[in-house]
Parts: sequence; C-alpha cells; structure tokens
Amino acid sequence: MNAKPLPEGLHLDTLAVRAAVDKSQWGENSEALYLTSSFTQPDCETAARRFAGEEDGYIYSRFTNPTVASMEMRLAAMEGTEAAIAAASGMGAILLLCMGLLKAGDHVVCSRSVFGSTIKLIAGEFGKFGVESSFVSQTDLAEWKAAIRPHTKLLFAETPTNPLTEVCDIRALADLAHEAGALLAVDNCFCTPALQKPASLGADVVVHSGTKYLDGQGRVIAGAVCASNALIRDKLVPVMRSAGITLSPFNAWVVLKGLETLGIRMEAQSLRALELARWLESHPAVERVYYPGLPSHPQHELAMAQQSGRGGAVVSFDVKGAEPDSARSNAFRVIDATQLMSITANLGDVKTIITQPASTSHGRLTEQQRLAAGIRQNLIRVAVGLEHLDDIKADLSRGLDLV
Repeated sequence: MNAKPLPEGLHLDTLAVRAAVDKSQWGENSEALYLTSSFTQPDCETAARRFAGEEDGYIYSRFTNPTVASMEMRLAAMEGTEAAIAAASGMGAILLLCMGLLKAGDHVVCSRSVFGSTIKLIAGEFGKFGVESSFVSQTDLAEWKAAIRPHTKLLFAETPTNPLTEVCDIRALADLAHEAGALLAVDNCFCTPALQKPASLGADVVVHSGTKYLDGQGRVIAGAVCASNALIRDKLVPVMRSAGITLSPFNAWVVLKGLETLGIRMEAQSLRALELARWLESHPAVERVYYPGLPSHPQHELAMAQQSGRGGAVVSFDVKGAEPDSARSNAFRVIDATQLMSITANLGDVKTIITQPASTSHGRLTEQQRLAAGIRQNLIRVAVGLEHLDDIKADLSRGLDLV
C-alpha cells in the first residue's frame, strides 16, 4: 500500500509527523517496527541486482531496514538535506563520517570546544592512522582560516558547544571550507532542526546524537549523519555496509516517534531554560552563566539569528569558588544537594539533568585540554527538562545556598 505523496513545502512540525517510508499492505497509521535481520528475495537475479546496488530493495538490516529508513527519511526532511544515514550512536555517526571522508595525510580543523569524546576520536583515534588535526577557537574565524592547510578535507564544528554554549558563524565557516575545497560538518545536537538548520546556512554535513533531543526521553542510543544523496551513497553507505556501525530497528523506531514531538519539546524546554538562566545570572553564588538566549552571551545576536530566536535547553554556569580545590568541592556540593534533578552525563531528556563536565563528559581529557576548552572545575551544566520551573529553581537553591 503506497501512501499518498506528501505535498511540497510542508512545515517542520508536519514533516516530523508524516515523513516516512510507504505503509505496508496492512495500512498502519503508526510506522511499523521491522524486527528482522534479513529480507527474503523473490529470485536469485533480483537478489544479485540488489546486493550489487543496481536495484532498490531491503537486503540485510546491517545497512537496509524500513524502520531505520523511515527515521533517516524523516530526519533528512526536517534538516532540509537530501538524505541521512543512521548510526548506532552520536559518536558512531562521527566515526562513520570520518571513516568515509578521511585517509592518512588528510587534515581536519575542529573547534577545541566540542564534546570531549569528539576531540579524543579525531585527535587520538584517527591521529593513530595518520589523519592530522588542528583545534581552534570556536568563535575566532581568523584562527579557523589560519589553520587550514592544502590537505584540509574537513572543518568540524558543534554549535552551540557542549557545555559552554559557544556559537560559531555557520555561514562564514561554510564559506571558508568551500574556498579551501573542504567540507563543513556541524554537530546540531543542542539545537536540532527544530531550532537550527545548518544545511540552510551552507553546511555540507549535519551530525546528530539521536540519544539526546531527537529521542527526548532518554530511552535509546542513536546517531545520524545528514548530507547530500551523493555523499551518503558514495562515501558513507559503503563504510556502514562493511563496518556495521548500525542503528537497531527498535532504537530507530523510538527516535522516529520522538521526532514527532521534537518541536513542542524544544520550545517548552527552551523557554524554561531562558528563565532559569536569568534567575541564575542574578544568584549571588553564581559567578557566570553560559546561555545563548541571554544578552550577556558573547554570541547572543548570532545565536538568535541562527537558532530561530531560541537559546536551546542547556544552561551552564560557574559556581563561585577559587581554583582548584574549592571550585570542585563547591560544584559537587551544589549537585549533590539536588533532590529532583538526575545526576547523569546525558542530556536532552524531559527530566532535568545536572552534571559537572570536568569529571564526566570531559573527564577523559587532560586538565590542559579542559582549560583550553574553558572547562573549569567549578562549571555545572543543567539540561533543562519539562518539570515546573519553580521546582527546578528550588532544587538548585538547596546547593547554591550552601556556597
């Protein structure tokens, strides 16, 4: 049973509910979950054509599955890219991208403020195989330009960054990359297409950790890369087929359902985050607040232009305390005093999450790397959920009042 073709020009909220592969012969309204490792073929000739890529068809769930395809189709439609490919995790998506695009002798320019595991993957794991990398200021375009070499193949940015919410100029970085014959990849985890569409600003690749806001309820691990049909088909599908960085159909189905409510969740959580950031900025125990929605944020105007006028749902702040001993102890004191929030390194949940990045998300970096990225021991990150704002404030006050 083929679904009626979707009309052109649909809004994001509609695509989030409707974009998917065709219905089965049973006409299900909610997208089907295909839990099968392989798919039968009508005859040997058809099987040969499909395995050779000469004919469309589902073959083996390591790289073709209708449920996963629905999730990919929906996310690509929301991001405004031609295609998407799902991966087992957000880091798996970055691994897939780098394996598909890079070889020994190639060079990557990356923000030094990205997620700690991204730094470890690019500088450490790919460095072992001869891929060179330079890490630059997230916000200094001159540093990005100066770091580009003749063999630079990829510029990689995360905006806003985790956890300091630094915002880069996507269009300007895209222009730099294209002038150098390189590609720009943007990790859109914090904003999602509900707030920001990097491809519309010139980015060639959009990377996601579906574990975060795309799922939205902390249920599964997932990742994805959104890009052109040619890049997905020619560069990434062959790697996925060989390496098996595969998203399970069940996890894809959960993310597919999460995408249906992405817009309303991001709006509600962003509104709560803005009010919390304003409250924290006036608290005597808080040294500094990092949130793009605040006029005090260094890239506030840029963020509002790129992020649909929203600051997102992540607020970070420095609690008062001299470095290093009291800073760490004060951060721990604030976090340990909470009774409502979840102490975990995830984010993007409807439950508010609190963590100290220096010992969790960026714990594998050296202290020198952390300081270069601006991650101090007194930094606390709050990923705001959907609880009542007064309850979130009261929970933070339990610890802040002790500092």
